[in-house]
Amino acid sequence: MSDYTFYTNPMSRGQIVRWALHEAGADYEQQIVEYGPAEGKPAAFIAANPMGKVPTLVHHHGDHDHVVTEAAAICHYLAEMHPDTGLLPEAHGKARYFRYMFFAAGPVEQAIIANSMGWSVDAEKEGTLGFGSYERMVDALEIMLTGRDYVCGDRFTMADVYVGSQVDWGIAFGTLPQRDAFTAYAERLRRREAYIAAKTIDNDLIAQREAANA
Repeated sequence: MSDYTFYTNPMSRGQIVRWALHEAGADYEQQIVEYGPAEGKPAAFIAANPMGKVPTLVHHHGDHDHVVTEAAAICHYLAEMHPDTGLLPEAHGKARYFRYMFFAAGPVEQAIIANSMGWSVDAEKEGTLGFGSYERMVDALEIMLTGRDYVCGDRFTMADVYVGSQVDWGIAFGTLPQRDAFTAYAERLRRREAYIAAKTIDNDLIAQREAANA
C-alpha cells in the first residue's frame, strides 16, 4: 500500500496537492472522484471527508490513518511529514510562511471568488469582510511578492506551492490582473521539476476525459 491515498479531480484544487505531493517526494495512490451527488462517490471517500470535497488526503501511518482536508492544510502537513525535503521555513521565515499561506487561503481565495461571482459590498461595509476589497487584496499580494523570489525570500518552501498556485491560476484564467511581480513569480515556479511532473499528470487526465467525451 502507498503511504497516501489522494482523492482528487484533475479539474480542481487537487492540482495544488498533487504538486505538493511531488515536491515532498511522497508515495501516493490517486483516486479520481467525479463531481456530483455524494451518493455516487466512493464510500471510503465520503467516510474520510463527509463534505465530499477534493482534495482529500489519507495518510496510512502505521496501524492507523490520518485524514487531512483543505489544500493549504494538506500542503503544510506534507512539509511536516517530509522534513528532509527542505520545504519547511527556516526559523526567521516562519512568520512570512504562515502569514502568507493563510493570507492566500483566506483573503485571496475569498476576494477572488467574490469578484468572480460579481458580488459587491458597499464601501462602508468592507470592514465586515475578511478581505476588505478585491483591489486591496491584489495590491497587498503584489507588495508581498515584489523584490523577492519566493514567499520566504530567496528559498522555496511549501508556502510557495499554495500561494504560487493562486497566482499561477489567477494570471492564467484572469482572476488576477497581469502584474510584473505575479508574472515573474509564476514563471519561476513553472520551471520546477515537481510542478512540471504534477501538471503533466493532471493535464493528461483532462485530455483523456475530453477525448472520451468528444
